[in-house]
Amino acid sequence: MVAQTVSRLARLSGHRASRSIVLRKANKSSPPNPVLLAGTGAAAEESSSSRDGSSNGEQDEGGRAGWRSGFHKLVEGSATAFGSILVLGLAGYSYHAYYKSHVLRKMENAFAVGYSSVELAALSRHISPTSSHSDLALADLEKNDWVPRSEQAIIDSIVDGTIQGQYHLITGEKGTGKTSMLLKAMRKIGGEGTAMLEAHGDPEIFRVRLGKALDFEFHEDYIGSLFSFKGPRDTTALLDIERAFNKMEKIALKRKEQVGKPLILIITGAHLVRDDADGQDLLELIQQRAELWAASNLVTIIFVSDDYWTLERLMWQATRLRVTTVHDVPRDTALEALKAFRSSNFNEDVPSPILEQVYDKVGGRLSFLSRVAKSEDMIKACNAICEREKRWLLSHYWILGEDLDPGGETQQDLSSAAMLLAKTLVDKEKAMRRAGTYDGRLPQIPIHEAQQIMTNAAWIKEHEHNNIFTINSDGMVQADSVAMQHAMREICEQEGFDEHLRATLDRLDEIESLQRTREITLKDLQENGEYKANIRNGTISIKLEPKTRAKD
Repeated sequence: MVAQTVSRLARLSGHRASRSIVLRKANKSSPPNPVLLAGTGAAAEESSSSRDGSSNGEQDEGGRAGWRSGFHKLVEGSATAFGSILVLGLAGYSYHAYYKSHVLRKMENAFAVGYSSVELAALSRHISPTSSHSDLALADLEKNDWVPRSEQAIIDSIVDGTIQGQYHLITGEKGTGKTSMLLKAMRKIGGEGTAMLEAHGDPEIFRVRLGKALDFEFHEDYIGSLFSFKGPRDTTALLDIERAFNKMEKIALKRKEQVGKPLILIITGAHLVRDDADGQDLLELIQQRAELWAASNLVTIIFVSDDYWTLERLMWQATRLRVTTVHDVPRDTALEALKAFRSSNFNEDVPSPILEQVYDKVGGRLSFLSRVAKSEDMIKACNAICEREKRWLLSHYWILGEDLDPGGETQQDLSSAAMLLAKTLVDKEKAMRRAGTYDGRLPQIPIHEAQQIMTNAAWIKEHEHNNIFTINSDGMVQADSVAMQHAMREICEQEGFDEHLRATLDRLDEIESLQRTREITLKDLQENGEYKANIRNGTISIKLEPKTRAKD
């Protein structure tokens, strides 16, 4: 552009020179031409301004395009995040709803026709060991339950839902057939609407057994944590049991609308729940639900217990509790059933004196009768049972006499109390025989008299728990069985028993007296000193003083 300007100026001055000459002259150092500088500056400013304008326009257009691109990316990212959260939330909610319905279906199936593994294990006594559990439906229960029971009709009415509006405590001594009658009642209805579990002293184990009976996992199989949902398992055993009851209540409401009968929950071994704070809280929780469900005819809870303390605890706030006591089989019924069993299985016609002798030794306890009836020699089996009961009593509560060590005072307190009560029952039996009022039933005394004989109200529960004595629902104390009464009679009739018992009681009094006696030894008496003792208002004060010399 500069070369064109120089060439134009050369033509205006009249010089005819070539482009190369003009360029060489322009390159030489010469004073600047004002006209040339003015033209060059104007052209440069024009070119610069045009470039600035175009660059500003390009920058404005680029800024607007970048803003639009960033906004689109923001919207796209937000939509993606929102969609992911929405899909995750829907998936988590869908799983949660499915899990809740699945839990209810499983629990409903637990009360359907059929048996759980616990029930199958208990009912397997009705089939031969070599048979499969599928033969349970064809098992002949009458062949196995060869002793008729008067309480069976009541238990059948409870289990099939005929008796409603109550919850039940079935109590009685160990081996009287309480659980067997419940299983027989369940077998008659095919297990429909019933669930059974065995209690335990540990609430955690009780929780597991309840979950197994109801087919409830307590949310242990819940995988909601994958969706950032906290699982509800972090809790205690009592809270888990409460949750299981809440689920069972929904099933009971549905069943009441469809069938019109309550669910049946059987808790065997309720005496195994410990008589402490945890055990009382567990029993109170179950009883609260039992009262509510009995009033609304939703669920009938059946407690089965061997000990009196369960009744004592439940009676504290019971309004709809019904107590059914299962006793030993009466004499006539037991003898007839025993004779029929020996005739059908051994082709033996047992004489009446032998049957009478059997009943006098083991009584009508179903477990003892079943063992004796299946033995080759019934009298020998009876003697073995009585001997075992005697060894059990002596191994737990035999008295040690005058050579008792002071360290065994606590155990011997229980032993002496047991022997005192046993002697009282044996003496009462002898008095009844002399008076002609003995009818074969075990002698009984009220519980308050037994506590007075033992001198401690809590000891009788310890003895009952160890199957030495039993307390019935009327608060009467007796020997745990006829065989145990026979063992007590043999022990108390031993020569020198009364003297041995008196020596033990005297030794216990002596040990207790020694524990109450405090011996004070005073030593390091100063020279010419003396001790001065003052007794004032029952308080003894001893002070060391210098010895005062007698005045001449």
